[in-house]
Amino acid sequence: MPGLITRLRFAQGARVFATTLMLALYGLPAAHGTEALYETTSVGRVELGADAADADATIACLYPMTGRSASYGRDSIVAIRMALDELATDPAAPRLRVIVDDSRSKASFAVRMAEDFIEQDNANILCGMVSSGVGMAVSRLARQRKTILIGTDHASSRAALEEGHRYYFRVSSDTWHSQAAGAKYLQELQQQEGWSKIAFLGPDYEYGRVAWRDLQEAFELYDVDYQVTGSYWPKLYEPDYSLYIQSLLESPPDVLVVALWGGDFTAFIDQARTTRLFSQMRVANFDTGGDYETLVALGDTPPEGLILSARHHVNWPPTALNRQFVERFHERSGRYPNYSAQGAWAGILTVAKAITLAGDVTDTEAMVEALQGLEIHLPKDPEGYVSYIDAETHQIIQAQAIGTPVPSQDYPPAQVVLGNWKVYDAESLKPSPALIERRRGTPGGD
Repeated sequence: MPGLITRLRFAQGARVFATTLMLALYGLPAAHGTEALYETTSVGRVELGADAADADATIACLYPMTGRSASYGRDSIVAIRMALDELATDPAAPRLRVIVDDSRSKASFAVRMAEDFIEQDNANILCGMVSSGVGMAVSRLARQRKTILIGTDHASSRAALEEGHRYYFRVSSDTWHSQAAGAKYLQELQQQEGWSKIAFLGPDYEYGRVAWRDLQEAFELYDVDYQVTGSYWPKLYEPDYSLYIQSLLESPPDVLVVALWGGDFTAFIDQARTTRLFSQMRVANFDTGGDYETLVALGDTPPEGLILSARHHVNWPPTALNRQFVERFHERSGRYPNYSAQGAWAGILTVAKAITLAGDVTDTEAMVEALQGLEIHLPKDPEGYVSYIDAETHQIIQAQAIGTPVPSQDYPPAQVVLGNWKVYDAESLKPSPALIERRRGTPGGD
């Protein structure tokens, strides 16, 4: 074992040296200290916080740490470290051991990993997940094992509605909230510009399909008249969108709503900007399109007509808490956070607060009671508002801001941020009891 530890430390040191050299060669900002550099480059299983023997609770998180969506896991780890640092300043806060490992964005693999977390690591709480397919598969295991799961990023509304259960909670916005805000935005845009034709393009799996259904359901709720010119379903991590772009140009809508996320969305934008697509239609992405990494990819000349939002923004709301969160993340990592970071930060602090209220993480029923209705002040909260977990759906209730790209040098290397905000308050986006009952068919079970 000492030899293995030595080899691991050597490998980590080599990566830090290589990263330092890269930063020097390319003139990139070096975050403070080698710890931040290691956070930037680490992959695979990571253990954070208290040792197993000293911890009041073990939280096991699953994030993609390799492949096209690896940045979500990378930024989530930085945010988890930030949350643990904050808890360390409070002598009354529970001591948390946090394990993070690579879900590989594969449901069957993630379920086996979650089982190992419970059986081998004695995990009290499961958390994380970016892919909705992965999140819902692990949620079914959590229900079976009566283990609390805190969803921090995956967004299919079915996880909290049709498949919601006693042990599942989510601390970031879901597709219902983002698409309901999007429907309100498009309703106002229709009154201003008179659009009538719409198309949808989303990944052909749980998240994309539910996002389209949520948008249509919200249109019906708000009495928006529209004509669908097409719905398009590329696979997740699709490398080539040319056929979809060609089809859209052959039957152009007035508005194209896109539910691609991460590298998929930026790849679509890069390929579409070589065509006349953006001059033919407005393009909107209401759930993930305003992510910081997307803003970087837009460069200094974004395509015209973009309408974007995300589950967190570096420049909205303009509150002290959000500025502090963004600045501390940058100080620690040398970059600005994508939206997954705020979800991971929220997840750790939510668990800590619930443990404090319940008294003992092993008292699962007391933990459930503590989480139902729990209030927690988050960077996404506009002034005067505090996020809370709805006791019925176990979904966090938050406002949603939608904007358009505007020039800015405040968050380099991004050369644009979102502005021209339209903000939709949290309560106006909350699903009604009638909607919950219709979606569930029968009340959510234990």
